[in-house]
Amino acid sequence: MPSRLKIAKPQRVTADNATADAVPASQGRRRALATIAGASVMTLVDPLVRSGAWAAGSDAPEKPEVKIGFIPLTDCASVVMASTLGLDKKYGIKITPSKEASWAAVRDKLVNGELDAAHVLYGLVYGVQLGIGGPKKDMAVLMSLNHNGQAITLSSKLAEKGVKDGASLKALMTKEKRDYTFAQTFPTGTHAMWLYYWLAANGINPMQDAKAITVPPPQMVANMRVGNMDGFCVGEPWGARAIADKIGFTVETTQAIWKDHPEKVLGTTSEFVQKNPNTARAMTAAILEASKYIDASVSNRRKTAETIAAKSYVNTDMDIILDRMLGRYSNGLGKTWDDPDSMKFYQDGAANFPFLSDGMWFLTQQKRWGLLKDHPDYLAVAKQVNRIDLFKQAATAAQVPLPKSDFRSAKLIDGVVWDATKDPKAYADGFKIKA
Repeated sequence: MPSRLKIAKPQRVTADNATADAVPASQGRRRALATIAGASVMTLVDPLVRSGAWAAGSDAPEKPEVKIGFIPLTDCASVVMASTLGLDKKYGIKITPSKEASWAAVRDKLVNGELDAAHVLYGLVYGVQLGIGGPKKDMAVLMSLNHNGQAITLSSKLAEKGVKDGASLKALMTKEKRDYTFAQTFPTGTHAMWLYYWLAANGINPMQDAKAITVPPPQMVANMRVGNMDGFCVGEPWGARAIADKIGFTVETTQAIWKDHPEKVLGTTSEFVQKNPNTARAMTAAILEASKYIDASVSNRRKTAETIAAKSYVNTDMDIILDRMLGRYSNGLGKTWDDPDSMKFYQDGAANFPFLSDGMWFLTQQKRWGLLKDHPDYLAVAKQVNRIDLFKQAATAAQVPLPKSDFRSAKLIDGVVWDATKDPKAYADGFKIKA
């Protein structure tokens, strides 16, 4: 960060300081700004902060108003809350959330500049970067918006035939030969990768043994209701909605596929960052503040669920959103559990850092399933797309801790370890089931 940059120190305020669950001890003094008794958050902030962390000269945001696209999903919450809580004002910008109909629409509007940035699928950004799944354009990931919190849903008709997990699905598909159809939300996106990975882990080749179709998230439940698919992978609350409507059941959560997996990101074009670096930094910092707010307490999560349930955002019942936000799961077949690995928006900053290894993993899966014909330079692409430099500046402003490394490793549901510091080409080619 430039040495002349002066950042006013924010006055920390909690939304629910009268409640016992207000702020976990692990977050210490890094407490979230919020509304208290309906008051505007900005009335509680030091005037120097209210005027913007970068208030003058070349450090001021180049665009004081930004339009950020989102799809009606629970994990759009930090973008929405940054706006509705007024946290954007703290950094000298105004965020206008823009509800979009599909990921293809988000892609197109990012590429043509109708949107300044978006709540977007990690793999979509990388697909555009490499010219798969749409036009080729240099892109940027500013931050990760969340970990976990998606689900694979199978139809109630499959449950009636005895399907309750991946093994029984494989057995049925082997016994009863027909066309099986599974839906994801975008060909290069996260939901496609979770669906394909899970099917393959259970011995089902998604490219040969089934048909994959693309359906926008809010339309998943309606399409299953009329019998257009046997299963789907999508973000919440649509997995929970399918159970509430008694048309499907959760066969697997995505956090069971990969604990603390990367999911949505704050994405934009490289061109936007080049022209508006201060604005990009301000957007990131404001959404980091909102991420902290959401994860700070049960009360804050409830407030968030109430906010995003509105027609202008997700447009569903608040309880459908809240239960899985709080880790209260039911699979629709009688099993209930409290999931410690439910959707995380902050996780002491771990849910927000744009790890290079996360971006590289999506590239390996795009190669695995034939979306990429040749191996890319995995690390070089990730370094170009994931703007760790801007993230670190925004994290400093928002007082968010940083990890010790730009890489992390994980063991997925099939027991295979992903370690980006080794050989990503060998990893991508090493799967028994692939395109």
